[in-house]
Amino acid sequence: MGERAKEWLLAAGAGAAVGALSAAAVMNLRSRSKRREGYVRELLESNGVAARAGNSRSSRHLGAVGSSDLLSDEVVSEQLTRNIQFFGMDSQKKVTESYVVVIGLGGVGSHAASMLLRSGVGRLLLVDFDQVSLSSLNRHAVATRDDVGTPKALCLKKHFSMIYPECQIDARVQLYDPSVETDILSGQPDFVLDCIDNIDTKVALLAACVRRGLKVLSAMGAGARADPTRIRVADLRESSNDPLSRSVRYRLKKEHGIEGGIPVVFSLEKPKAKLLPFQASKEEETPSDYQIVPGFRVRIIPVLGTIPAIFGQVMASYVITQLAGLDFQTEPVVNLDLDHYRILHQRLIEHEELMYGTAEQVLVDAEEVMYIVKELWRGRSARDQNQKETGRKMWRSVNELMLVRWDKSKPAGASNLILLKFSEADAHESTTLDHIKEEEPEFYSMVSRVLKRAEVEFGL
Repeated sequence: MGERAKEWLLAAGAGAAVGALSAAAVMNLRSRSKRREGYVRELLESNGVAARAGNSRSSRHLGAVGSSDLLSDEVVSEQLTRNIQFFGMDSQKKVTESYVVVIGLGGVGSHAASMLLRSGVGRLLLVDFDQVSLSSLNRHAVATRDDVGTPKALCLKKHFSMIYPECQIDARVQLYDPSVETDILSGQPDFVLDCIDNIDTKVALLAACVRRGLKVLSAMGAGARADPTRIRVADLRESSNDPLSRSVRYRLKKEHGIEGGIPVVFSLEKPKAKLLPFQASKEEETPSDYQIVPGFRVRIIPVLGTIPAIFGQVMASYVITQLAGLDFQTEPVVNLDLDHYRILHQRLIEHEELMYGTAEQVLVDAEEVMYIVKELWRGRSARDQNQKETGRKMWRSVNELMLVRWDKSKPAGASNLILLKFSEADAHESTTLDHIKEEEPEFYSMVSRVLKRAEVEFGL
């Protein structure tokens, strides 16, 4: 037999062996899947059509695999393997054992809930009074034409039970308002997602979460926008170019005395379209004739389906990383251009020459100043890092800010520069770190943590 023929036979044998192994793996997976067919069928049958069908859970839903040892299940651990590789087993376990409430299940909420489910959140409460409409299919995460007319909450539960049946899903066809606050927000949820587009219920929900000390993430206006690069996560007081944010801020402050401390997802993009006018089919009809619930708008906001989907994905990513304990800093909303950072760099050089007679120990350039100002100090004085004490427009100007050394015995490098107002800089230069540590231990610790971050990220 020729050498070429031997090579082909060897290759064929190897291919057959690999094929056999692959077939065995597939059969094994099918076998495991079959063991769950009855389980999934039972969940689907439990969906029902009643408004509160989501309240009933099958015994297997709770008992087949307990939330505490869910990741020990072979299929579940394989399904979540990429998350486990990313977070680590202990952190993924925190996600799997968490309980999240999502209120509002339209374009934003359905995508947020979908990714929370796919990321392994162990328990979800899904709340929405509305039904799937044909026009909402351009932005809904899972709904199909067959789901049109189905309550959104039940639609999600049906589809979710086929994606991750181990998740405990409570689907409620219900409008959130103050009268159901206890019913919806009890049970100590780890996070609440506000995806409501009605300002009255939105304000009521956010105020209730603050009052109860619950972690909440709120979605602002996603309609009439097209630029995905302008979507941000920040404190409510920092959101701009968003009429919904402005109204929510005003109402929360006026009616509940809440001025900030609520993270929101919003777009810096100005809306590209306005509410479409109401058009009645008969002369005697009014907008109120078309309201599903009194007080809810019937005029339509034009929506490019991709933007609310991205809002929802951003919300899910934010919440999952928070649940897992992954520490990261959201990009600050700082409206400065490179010229502003050059000004701060030049100001630092002049200060060094004045204080030390030379600028030779300035170890940063304008681009590194950008990192220090924007990423470390978020465009604010180091003494104004508490959001509740910071005005919304502080980060819009550098007119009163400058960089100075934290420790005067060390060079002016990225891990030794703090941003202060002029008057604060003068006071800092006239004191010592020992005095700050003794008199202001919290401030000293905060600055030390921030500068340690720079040290790590610059590899210093």
